[in-house]
Amino acid sequence: MVGPFIFVDQFGPAHFDVGKGMDVRPHPHINLATVTYLFEGAIDHRDSLGTHATIRPGALNLMTAGRGIVHSERTPQLERASGSPISGMQTWLALPDGKEEIDPAFEHVGKDDLPLIENNGVSARVIMGSLWGATAPTTQHAATIYSDILMNAGASIPIDAEADERAALVALGNASLDGEPLETHSLYVLKPRQAMMLRAESDCRVMLLGGEAFNTPRHVWWNFVSSSRERINQAKADWKSGTFPLVPGDDEEFIPIPKIPKTVSYP
Repeated sequence: MVGPFIFVDQFGPAHFDVGKGMDVRPHPHINLATVTYLFEGAIDHRDSLGTHATIRPGALNLMTAGRGIVHSERTPQLERASGSPISGMQTWLALPDGKEEIDPAFEHVGKDDLPLIENNGVSARVIMGSLWGATAPTTQHAATIYSDILMNAGASIPIDAEADERAALVALGNASLDGEPLETHSLYVLKPRQAMMLRAESDCRVMLLGGEAFNTPRHVWWNFVSSSRERINQAKADWKSGTFPLVPGDDEEFIPIPKIPKTVSYP
């Protein structure tokens, strides 16, 4: 984990042919919050709360699973008709002690509501938390920082030391941190309590993430995160038995529970 972040998935850049698209069928989550943020394209989100929201680049979808939620993610029909690009990030935040079983919730924060810091070839959008004197309105269950940093070649931006834990991921292009090259698509955990300078070696996009350190460990199995293995086993049984709620408007399909998850599982 890096702060509350327990899973990071970068998808794309890619382009769907006409008539094609993303079809992530309904599936469950517990004891976490998903954060979806796009660079290109669009995704229709539906969940068991009855939410139907389309996310586009620069906006944020925060889905809090808490005691349990089911959702699907699909390419909108308009984009399917014309063919469309897709590129972005989905991260999972573990919920802190005392909040793992809160009520499920969904929050969409529009592009114009997320602070944008622009200066000398840098355009940094604050997705969660407070960075560079700006604060995003996004709900935080634990203290969190998350930012999308676009930089022109040669530009630089300071990385503050306030958060307990921090990491940087170069999503596109080339960058360095305090003169050390960063490999694209690798997650670099930063030294604690040390201010650093991020520099663009080419036009690039870097995701900065982190927040408060957790005092208790978390377990991950498939789409389930929890401090309790027993709770995860209960979620497995609930999904197999159909106890989880359905997704209104998308209740004819679902992802069966796998024998061996393709996603990361630990410890």
